Formats: sequence, C-alpha cells, structure tokens
Amino acid sequence: MALSSVLIAGQAQAFSLDDVTARARDLMDKPYVAPVSNLPPVFSNMQFADYQKMQPLIDKFEWRDKGTPFKLSFYHQGMQFNAPVKISEIVGSEVQEIKYDASRFDFGDLKFDKDATSKLGYAGFRVMYPINQDGKDDEIMSFLGASYFRVIGKGQVYGLSSRGLAIDTALPAPEEFPNFREFWIQRPNPQDKQLVIYALLDSPRATGAYQFILTPGKDAVLDVQANLFMRGDVNTLGIAPLTSMFLYGPNQQSEKRNFRPAIHDSNGLAIHTGSGEWLWRPLNNPRNLSISTFQVENPLGFGLLQRGREFSRFEDLKDRYDLRPSAWIEPQGKWGKGKVELVEIPTPDETNDNIVAFWTPDVQPKKGHAIQYAYRMHWTTDEAALHGQDNAWVRQTFNTAGELMQPNLIRKLDGSTALLIDFEGPRLSQLPADAVVTAQVSVGDNAELLENVLQRNTAINGWRLTLRVKVKNPVQPVEMRAALLQGDKAISETWSYQIPPNAAPVAAAAPAPTAPAVPPTAPDPATTAPKTTP
Repeated sequence: MALSSVLIAGQAQAFSLDDVTARARDLMDKPYVAPVSNLPPVFSNMQFADYQKMQPLIDKFEWRDKGTPFKLSFYHQGMQFNAPVKISEIVGSEVQEIKYDASRFDFGDLKFDKDATSKLGYAGFRVMYPINQDGKDDEIMSFLGASYFRVIGKGQVYGLSSRGLAIDTALPAPEEFPNFREFWIQRPNPQDKQLVIYALLDSPRATGAYQFILTPGKDAVLDVQANLFMRGDVNTLGIAPLTSMFLYGPNQQSEKRNFRPAIHDSNGLAIHTGSGEWLWRPLNNPRNLSISTFQVENPLGFGLLQRGREFSRFEDLKDRYDLRPSAWIEPQGKWGKGKVELVEIPTPDETNDNIVAFWTPDVQPKKGHAIQYAYRMHWTTDEAALHGQDNAWVRQTFNTAGELMQPNLIRKLDGSTALLIDFEGPRLSQLPADAVVTAQVSVGDNAELLENVLQRNTAINGWRLTLRVKVKNPVQPVEMRAALLQGDKAISETWSYQIPPNAAPVAAAAPAPTAPAVPPTAPDPATTAPKTTP
C-alpha cells in the first residue's frame, strides 16, 4: 500500500503509531537530508544566558482553555537549536500543526527586528501538569535538542536525560546524534491521566517511529515503543540510552576544596540481568575515556540511579542534587543477547554530561533491517522500591587511603587503597542477630587483596565490607566484585567496582567529543519558569 493511502486510512480512524511507522519506513529508502538552519544571526549567535530570556507565557499555553490538566509550552529556536521541529496535535481523527507564534513568548530585554521571527518555528516543547499543587502548572517533561528528553515526578527537579537512540557512542569516529524531526501529540480529555506523544526520528543511518505514553505521579512513568529502520550499518546501536553527570562523591573524592561532599546527577549503574542477578557499578570521573560492558541476555532492567538522598550528602541549596531522579529502564518482552554499555568521560566540572549508559544487541542490525523495542521508564526517587523484599543493595561506597593500626593505636597510611562498602535492605534487616553472613570477593590481577573484613553496621541496620588492596600498576585499572552470602546463596546484589587508572580526579581534564546536544544545565524549572503576559 502506498504511504499516502496508509496515512489517509490511519487518520480516518485516528492517527496512531502505525502512521508514524509508515513515514519512518518510507524515509529509510530515501537519502538523508540534514536539518537546515533558518536562524538569523541574532538568534544563532546567542549565548545561553540570552537564550534563557525567551520564556513561554502562561496564558498562551496550548490547551489552556480545554479543561485538561495537561498543557504544552514551547522552546524558541536559538543557539544550536537552529532548525524548526514540526509539532502537531491530534484531535479525534484530525491532525493539525501547531504553528509558530511569537506572541507566545516573553523575550525579556532582547533587542531584534520582530520580522526576524516571522519564518521561525519551535525548537521543542514542554509538558505542563499540576504535579505538586492543584492549579499550578509544573513542567514535568521536556523535548529539546536531537532526540533528548527529560521527565520528573512530584517534588523532583531535572537531572539526567534520556535519548531516543544512540549511534556509535564513544568510538574513534564521530558519534551520530539522531533527531526527533516531527511530533504529534494527542490532545487529552479533561479526565485523562496520561498523555500520548508520537515522534519521528531521522538520522543518516537510522529512522524511527516512537510512541511515548506519559503517566505523571509521585514517580513519573513513561512507556516507550520504538520501531526502527536501518538506513545504514552501525557499529553500536544504543537502545534506551541515558545521559548523566558524575563529578565526584565518596567513592572518588574531589582534590579541590568544596563545601559540597558530592556533585552528581547519578552515582551508579544498576543492572537486573535476565538470570535474576543484580549488579551495581559505582560511577567514576576518569582521567581518560572509559568504556565498560556487562553481558546481559534479556535484561529485566537497568538504569542510572541516584542512591542516597539525604540533603547532607550534597549540601547544595541551589542545584538540589538530592531531588534529581533516577531513571530505570524496564524492557518489555525479550530483547535477546546483548550487553549494557557504560561510557565514562573525563569532565572538569558539573556542566558537562559525562556518563552514558545503554543496551546494545550482540548482533548489530544491518542496512534495510527493521527492529522493535518496547520499554517502561521509571523516573523515581524511590530506588529501594526497584528491589524485592528478598534482596539487599549497596547504600554507598567509600574510596580512601588504606591504613594500619599500630601498637600505639595510631593509624598509619601504608600506600594501599581501602574500599568501604555499606549494604542495606530488607534481606539484611530481617536477619536474626546470630545470622552468619560472609563476603564473596574477587580482585583482578592488577591488585593484591590485603584485607577483607565484614561487620554489622547497626547505624543502617545493614553490613559494612572493608577491603584493602595494593594496586600493582597504577596506570592500569583494577576490577573488583563483592557480594554478601548466607551459606552458599547470595543475599545482596553484586558490587562491581573499578579503580580507574590514576584514580585521582583531574581538574583540568577536557570532556570527550560526545558532549550532549542540549545545554548542560537546562532546561531547569528554576531557570525557565514560564511568565505571565505583562
């Protein structure tokens, strides 16, 4: 059937993922056409501070008079967001483009010829919803730049991002950043508790049709269906990619004096394997680009988590890292053989997203192939709820200088590295006082295990494992694993840790050329609050 026939038939019933899929399939057989900038210099040469001045007006939100709790506001073009993104709404069987309208924005004190905006469009959009207070529209989802999007739940602030697709991340060749070039958004009814969004993805080597179903709440849930078509061969196709930031924390402390004990959007990669094992990999800010892979067939889940939410862990009133969500990917159906890949990039400060994680199949799809993936995303601050009652997890990891207690009770550094790992969770808190728990520890060939001590940590109703190792060659990494056992059965997740080469953080390190295609600290509700019409 011809594409036009498919679209006409689909719209006669209601626009659906099938219509977007037909467009993506048709694009696969056509040469890639890169987005063309339509920005005049006053917008293309804009600095980020000026870009932030262009704010949506509250009384110009889309659907503001439709009785629905969901509303839309839009991002203006500017800086690297130099090509318009087409946005349409679906109402019953009708599809109509939401045309660009400069009167939707407050431009602050920016000075430019008003005619310069006449042929512009929108760079992306926000979803507004009264998540925190009845009658107050809060931003809960954002699409801006390439295929990036972010979601938050009640009481949360923006942190890590997700993408529609990652292609050849952290390879010697340049990374390819697919774009969402068109969106269709189903206008919700007043009683609807979900918002349905469709997106068309386009890239030199892939096209795709996406369906997003957003369910706001204490934690936001986003159901994703991706139908992908390969325009060309790729080396690494990243499914459900997550992008975050880790600067320093207890497992890798800062060399600079700073009142903040930790700065990060996420502090670890969690994986629930198809066999039921749980893995926890604390993140690093390495001296050099680092890529770690974890073989996972039919994963049950994976994500970048922010474990430990006490304000005292961060002490930052401005950026509120304690309120930034974790993102957990729950695959729907069996994804087959593949691996979760973790990319860690050096960064000198918190303005660069330097962490990427995604799942990739062992056999990469070839040109002309069509593949489908479905998954549920949990944007949550309740990381403990991801685990069952029969498990325990790593609460925190401390990396410090190793020391020995001398006969005079004075501690003396001995040149080793000490790792202190705290485990907590229902499986440990429910153990009887006389329970025998042991630690299963393995250390790579590049280190010698000098000490292995497991003791109760009554402060958290859990256990603390203290390891002391001597690194043999500091320019090589050290891989370590540990889990708690009762008898011969694991009762905790597996702590999978890497001491990176020359592990001390480097203040002057430059980020790798896989920088995100969105402003590093935006859009943040605190800095992009919509305005009322003057």
